[in-house]
Amino acid sequence: MIPIRDTIRSRTAPVVTVALIVVNVMVFFHEIGLGPHLERFVYAYGLIPRRFVYWPGDPLDPLRFLPIFTSMFWHGGWLHLIGNMLYLWIFGDNVEDRLGHLRFLLFYVVAGAAAGLTQVALNPTSALPTVGASGAIAGVLGAYLVTFPRSRVLTLIPILIFPWFVEIPAFVYLAFWFVLQLLEGIGSLGAPADTGGVAVWAHVGGFVAGVVLMKLLQPPRGRPRQLGVPP
Repeated sequence: MIPIRDTIRSRTAPVVTVALIVVNVMVFFHEIGLGPHLERFVYAYGLIPRRFVYWPGDPLDPLRFLPIFTSMFWHGGWLHLIGNMLYLWIFGDNVEDRLGHLRFLLFYVVAGAAAGLTQVALNPTSALPTVGASGAIAGVLGAYLVTFPRSRVLTLIPILIFPWFVEIPAFVYLAFWFVLQLLEGIGSLGAPADTGGVAVWAHVGGFVAGVVLMKLLQPPRGRPRQLGVPP
């Protein structure tokens, strides 16, 4: 299922959402330019659970914690980047609108950090780097779920070669997404630590963090108006 747009109007310009997309794209072009040095940089700035857990020096060394944040801006390819940025664009503007620009930036970073630490906690012996904005964006999805459950998401569902567009309630769409991540994470328990793939526990951790952070950070405001729905 590919989201196309939601039905909630933003009342403010999503400057932080746009800035995050721009930064992620710029970092990706930087990755492309690294050529043969890319792998070294990914291992330096990606979040590697084993390295984080078994850090050889001072446990409070800032270099130990730096990859928690830098890993949010590295991506494993064009599809990885485009998919993440699509979700951020569709759902991030409304969460930013509700939180305000500075709160949203804080929310995004903390949710991303919580996602990375969840992946470390559930897969502590992995020596593979975890990269991508999907943990932080999972936080955005969790925040959207609890804030705009009555919204609808226009979704593309490919059926063989025929596209099918349908509006799905946001609660159904995002709850289904979360359950899939959770089931995949449970299914991965007991698998070899260095098996590659999607860091689903980061998605689960980010989503739960997004729900909690939204409850803590959002100021009281009126309900936004939906497209086609009378106030």
